[in-house]
Amino acid sequence: MNATTYSKKDFQTDQEVRWCPGCGDYAILSAVQSVFPDLGIPKEKFVVVSGIGCSSRFPYYMNVYGFHTIHGRAPAVATGLKLARPDLDVWVATGDGDGLSIGGNHTIHMLRRNVGLKVLLFNNRIYGLTKGQYSPTSEFGKKAKSTPYGSVDRPFFPLSLALGAEATFVARSVDVFQPHLKAVLKKAAAHKGTAFLEILQNCNIFNDGAWETLTERDVKDDHTITVEHGQPLIFGKTKDKGIRMNGLNLEVVPLGNGVSEKDLIVHDERHPNPAYAFLLSRMDSTPGFPTPLGVLRAVDAPLFETGVNEQVQQIIAKRGKGDLGKLLNAGDTWEVK
Repeated sequence: MNATTYSKKDFQTDQEVRWCPGCGDYAILSAVQSVFPDLGIPKEKFVVVSGIGCSSRFPYYMNVYGFHTIHGRAPAVATGLKLARPDLDVWVATGDGDGLSIGGNHTIHMLRRNVGLKVLLFNNRIYGLTKGQYSPTSEFGKKAKSTPYGSVDRPFFPLSLALGAEATFVARSVDVFQPHLKAVLKKAAAHKGTAFLEILQNCNIFNDGAWETLTERDVKDDHTITVEHGQPLIFGKTKDKGIRMNGLNLEVVPLGNGVSEKDLIVHDERHPNPAYAFLLSRMDSTPGFPTPLGVLRAVDAPLFETGVNEQVQQIIAKRGKGDLGKLLNAGDTWEVK
């Protein structure tokens, strides 16, 4: 048990934070630095791994061990680290470009393996570091430097992708919703397995207002729904709307006129079948539906690193530790002159 009491300041570095003024990354950094002291983990047990992009500067600003790796490969490096040192608390900071474009394959396999990593995917729907090209999550028709006439790509929905890869913990929050973001970060930290957290984040330089329908005070209550385990799916400024099943589909219904909370879906983040959580992850792609925030799925499954290390120990018990020199000189060898 960690006997040291930490504060947010203990996780701050002396490095100049070099994000654009007003960037949503500042809010995410602040939330993580505020949550880490409450996790009861020695500071030297934390590691932050990143790839390439604005989000990937994260390790420089966290006063813990860290790796700034190469484009899209943070999940692979983090997986190797967790296999070698399963006692470490390994976090991955990535973006919608880094994690879903060049790194998409690594992300998928990290999720399906259920490696004990905590993944923060910053989603600003744009390539910010390279100055404003459309990304895998940019909306259809997005006009950007690389798509001056509008993107014809269909966007990825990160939570749907994660659920399709059988992720055991899938959640979403927003950079400026600090109490909510901190609460979800703590839940992700407590999960045994891959915890995938999409954080909707504003890039005020190259994609300002990407999520304004979710964050503006006068409209956010009608455009978002906070899902909580065991609670009915209710939203709206006056909590007058809900979501129920209609056959195989979800349906938004006004409360009253014979429709009550008893008719609505009660959120079950622990449902073993990911189909329900997948339906939730697609809501914001349908007009009239709110964007779900919170934990969509949190289930238990065997840990990849546990299985690998148990297998290694079983083989060592049967065959001994082995000799690297003998291995390198085994079989056919060649002498190059």
